[in-house]
Amino acid sequence: MSAEIILGVGGGIAAYKACELLRLFTESGHRVRVVPTASALRFVGAPTWAALSGQPVADDVWSDVHEVPHVRLGQHADLVVVAPTTADLLAKAAHGLADDLLTNTLLTARCPVVLAPAMHTEMWEHPATVANVATLRARGVLVVEPAVGRLTGVDTGKGRLPDPAEIFAVARRVLARGVGAPADLAGRRVVVTAGGTREPLDPVRFLGNRSSGKQGYAFARTAVARGAQVTLISANVSLPDPAGVDLVRVGTTAELREATLKAAAEADAVVMAAAPADFRPAVYAPGKIKKADDGSAPTIELVTNPDIAAELGERRRPDQVLVVFAAETGDAEANGRAKLARKRADLIVINEVGTDKVFGADTNAATVIGADGSVTPMPEQSKGDLADGVWDLVVTRLSGRP
Repeated sequence: MSAEIILGVGGGIAAYKACELLRLFTESGHRVRVVPTASALRFVGAPTWAALSGQPVADDVWSDVHEVPHVRLGQHADLVVVAPTTADLLAKAAHGLADDLLTNTLLTARCPVVLAPAMHTEMWEHPATVANVATLRARGVLVVEPAVGRLTGVDTGKGRLPDPAEIFAVARRVLARGVGAPADLAGRRVVVTAGGTREPLDPVRFLGNRSSGKQGYAFARTAVARGAQVTLISANVSLPDPAGVDLVRVGTTAELREATLKAAAEADAVVMAAAPADFRPAVYAPGKIKKADDGSAPTIELVTNPDIAAELGERRRPDQVLVVFAAETGDAEANGRAKLARKRADLIVINEVGTDKVFGADTNAATVIGADGSVTPMPEQSKGDLADGVWDLVVTRLSGRP
């Protein structure tokens, strides 16, 4: 569905990346009006924005005064996205200053607002910026955590603008929820695990599984779009980093366990969407295992890996919601109910899996069973939509807890 989008562009070196974000919006059928700051126009000129958007471009309130743009743009927008958002823009937005067209638009907007900050690490971590971000989030503004990486010059750290495609993914989830939908995970800390672990057998081989990580990443993206502070623990995936998450990369089940238990200690909700290997080789061979002279295969002894979800179920606080997954090939619902009880979880998402089902696909279907006896069928849909459906169930349970 087409939407009216305001794309604000702040005066940072990352302004050029907004061109790609604009392209993603327009190619998806949205009508986009670019509103840059005067500083942004020193990085990317107005003709570029006008050509890419097909809309007029102005940075002040004096152009086309008869149309009252400083009020009209915000009133008519379905979504406002500002990328990059500089420290100066964050401060102005937090304190209600309105000295140009973009800041006036932010004051008049009654639609969802997504800010994607980009600045040097010291600026992002300064107490003034921290306070401004907290103020904006308390008002319902979605401030996306910046990425970690190369900054201007030789500096590296937190403050890099997330990939435009990932900012677009967050914006798309916000639009999918509709105008007026609350950021109902704002102020909540959530942990999501994704991908499949690998258990080394020798320097070139491992035991693993088919998990692509797409469903877990969908959970992370939708949680960001709903205002959560997200820690994503990722095991062996080939996916771009989602915008706005604290990303922790792991390889083995032991590493997944350590990272998850640490992150879960302060989390309001944990979604165990990863596929940890149930077994690992009892012995790691330091050299490549060779075929025997007679062609016979070696015997490999396996040992059982720890059950991370069950351990979380034993440790979790009364106010914490735990969601686990069951990838089943047989009697899915019966096996899922047994796992739900064994792992002491609040919800279990049951998937019927196979070579052409779930793993690697962009869609998913599931049945979600609650410890309270509820059963929620989720027909085939995008993995993002399914994740939003499960978050709805999590939010309901969080609302009834301290």
